[in-house]
Amino acid sequence: MDVHVLRARSRRHTARCPRCGNRSGRIHGRYERRVGDAPLGGLPVVIVLLIRRFKCLTADCPAVTFAEQIPGLTRPHARHTPVLRDLLARVAQGLAGRPGARLARRLGMSVAKDTMLRLLRASPPEEAGTVRVLGIDEFALLKGNTYATLLVDLETRRPIDVLPGREAAPVARWLADHPEVQIVCRDRASAYAEAAKQAAPQAVQVADAWHLWNNLAKAVEKTVTGHYGCIRAVHAAVHQPAKAQPPTEPDGMLDVRGRPRRIVATIRERHRAVHELLAQGRSLRGISRDLDLDYYSVRRYARTANADELLVKVTQRQTLLDDYKPYIYQRFVQGCRNASQLHREVREQGFPGDRSVVNSYVRLLKQGSITTPPSPALPKPRRALRWIMTRPEHLRPEEAVGLKEVREACPELNATVDHVRGFGSLMHERRGEDLEGWIDQVRAHDLPALQQFAGGLLRDRDAVVAGLSSTWSSGQVEGQVTRVKLLKRAGYGRAKLDLLRTRILLRN
Repeated sequence: MDVHVLRARSRRHTARCPRCGNRSGRIHGRYERRVGDAPLGGLPVVIVLLIRRFKCLTADCPAVTFAEQIPGLTRPHARHTPVLRDLLARVAQGLAGRPGARLARRLGMSVAKDTMLRLLRASPPEEAGTVRVLGIDEFALLKGNTYATLLVDLETRRPIDVLPGREAAPVARWLADHPEVQIVCRDRASAYAEAAKQAAPQAVQVADAWHLWNNLAKAVEKTVTGHYGCIRAVHAAVHQPAKAQPPTEPDGMLDVRGRPRRIVATIRERHRAVHELLAQGRSLRGISRDLDLDYYSVRRYARTANADELLVKVTQRQTLLDDYKPYIYQRFVQGCRNASQLHREVREQGFPGDRSVVNSYVRLLKQGSITTPPSPALPKPRRALRWIMTRPEHLRPEEAVGLKEVREACPELNATVDHVRGFGSLMHERRGEDLEGWIDQVRAHDLPALQQFAGGLLRDRDAVVAGLSSTWSSGQVEGQVTRVKLLKRAGYGRAKLDLLRTRILLRN
């Protein structure tokens, strides 16, 4: 590989001893030193310096001889000039080790990946300074095993520190060293709430509105799943065909031969066994060992009072074509019997399936197995949840009709929709002071999941009220966590926390 070689030497007659600071002009010897410099025209540059070694004239100086250093060009034991070192450090900050070394070679700066990592670790992060509004969130180093805590200054919109773990103690120590913090934005984690309460009593805690809405969505999903039988009954009553016809697909509880599905029987048996062992006083870990089941599966069975709630996703058997069957039937009646043409038309409407699926349905139409227009597909629990959680003005006409059927399914679901819209108005209008009135309305209905959610809001009342009333949120923190995930994946999981912390805190 071609290299630009520059030869130079110093014209100074004396040099300063690095130990005692006195100058000496007595030359002890000479040698050549090679130092890499910034590339020129895409080619590496090497400066060959004729370095003189001086003898120190101070009698009590521990340095007998010393080598001269050229300011702005050399440092002791350095193999790169300050200019090249700064360029490599900036590449390392963006790409870290091996990727940074590959890019540096393309730019004419040959360097090892370990050198890039050393430069990255030596890069000093910016000082945090005074922090008035602090955002706290966690991120996974190894999901389900190892976590870390990210602290973000929400006013300057940049990370200021990374703490190991997600416990209260490290956060409390950091807050104790920063008494200037006035606002702490966090999620619903109790550890961060306890840390802020102990170490920063002067700060106002703000529960993030997105996490509040997400917790509400989980409670609504449990409610919809528990009352899914009502939705199924209303849907069948509204869309029941005029003349009964044999079903073209087996029921969700039965297999293709009309026999009970094995998975249905397994879920019912496991649910019964778990609750029997709970009644005997067994712990979840013990039940997991006794039944040879995963702990989290046992916990899901234990938290579900009725096995039918677990069977909703299993028995709700739908196909990709269900939403497009009414259109295909209408076009078939109009005279279009070409399955390929119908497949192209539904693909333009968003159908992601293969042509063979459309061919099978068109074949049934040609054989006369289907003689009545297909009814709209029964909405899955997740789809009904999305209708409930979406603002009414953002619903499409067919979605508004589906939501109306959900509301008519039972009084509990109708009340759930009203409670969701009431909580949404609290968020959008920033009426946190009306939270207790909303909780009283929830308690007036038999909705266990929503009542549990409301009880959690009361336990964190001050932070929730502040989150529903304040303009501050953890949105910026979530964005920084997304950036952290990118940096973590770029390290291929081999970097330690100190190196990841350096990359997070450095501003490129």
